[in-house]
Amino acid sequence: MSAARIEVDYRFPSGVNAEKQAQILAVGQTAGSWDARFQHRDDILRSHLGEILRIEQNVDGSTQATVAFPLGNVDGGIGSLLTMIFGKYSLGGAAKVVGLRLPEDYGVRPRYGLAGIRKRLNIMDRPLFMAIFKPALGLSADDHAEILAEVALAGLDIIKDDEILPNLAGAPTLERWRACAPILEARRDRLGRDLLYAVNLSGNANELQKLARQLVTEGANALLLNVLAYGYPVLEALAADPEIDVPIFAHPALAGALSAAPDYGLSYALTLGTLMTHAGADAVLYPARYGSLPFPAAEEHAIRDALRGRGVAPVPSAGVHPGILPQILDDYGSEVILNAGTGIMDHPAGPAAGVLAFHEAWERWQTGDSFAPSAIPAGPLRSAVDKWGSAHG
Repeated sequence: MSAARIEVDYRFPSGVNAEKQAQILAVGQTAGSWDARFQHRDDILRSHLGEILRIEQNVDGSTQATVAFPLGNVDGGIGSLLTMIFGKYSLGGAAKVVGLRLPEDYGVRPRYGLAGIRKRLNIMDRPLFMAIFKPALGLSADDHAEILAEVALAGLDIIKDDEILPNLAGAPTLERWRACAPILEARRDRLGRDLLYAVNLSGNANELQKLARQLVTEGANALLLNVLAYGYPVLEALAADPEIDVPIFAHPALAGALSAAPDYGLSYALTLGTLMTHAGADAVLYPARYGSLPFPAAEEHAIRDALRGRGVAPVPSAGVHPGILPQILDDYGSEVILNAGTGIMDHPAGPAAGVLAFHEAWERWQTGDSFAPSAIPAGPLRSAVDKWGSAHG
């Protein structure tokens, strides 16, 4: 791909004239048409037009058109990019953006990615284990601290707020952090390494960035952002801010509204993969196909590969528990963050046992031991596999 252009693949369902639609995109999403009044600027105007590179028929009857857009038509951010490649055209009928190739230096580079998160935690040789504060709502700041205290010494690596918890009066964001900070410090003194707490950000764009800066000033070591709800430009601003020098975890809330329809919107690989990596996310959460949300394997793998292509941490989530760890590790190996909510917090023996069950599952996977319940000795992992095996048939 030329460094001076952006290539986009559009898929049109059977019955749509793909060549005509590609021409509309190449012209209507760029300079548009002009008459004799602007003849003296003809060369400049033409330099802003898109170019149809190819049109291909798919085996399912759909057609894919690839259009190249001049890099000079955008300002280097995700907002102007989306406006150009799909913007107004997205209102015009059935079409889905299924591929996007950007120059390597487009947008904002992730500051940490998986390698940087590993370095901060000083863990290089295994998957990282992540939990979610549960219940999602109704807990006080002190409740959060009590939960954190239960899992901190059990070997947890990362914990995050539930994405549905904003800056509420019952448990203000800063109070949650202040209540949890001493637990993290004690854990660091005891084990000699960090535990990241990804604090959820909310508010309008100004409030959100101000809150992020204040959290980091007070020692917060990770942040969580619902990127699709608040916008990619908000993520870009956080990732580029020198005062916000901590890993940013991107949550997939709202992704289904943008990507689930087969003939409309943007592919999951774009919304949760390519665009996140060029907007500065260090880690991205998305559904694991073996979890509690129905999600196609091809979609999951496309997201994973897009993230890994720029060093961003893949975080398969939703219904993750120790009993499915072999399936996840067969797909990912150890270069992954495993994110569990109820898979840790609802463990029959308590959250600390939930963390220990993940560690035990990792050790058994390394040695090739069976995950059949009858082969697992009594303990946290056996309890976890029994419980979730029963719940998931």
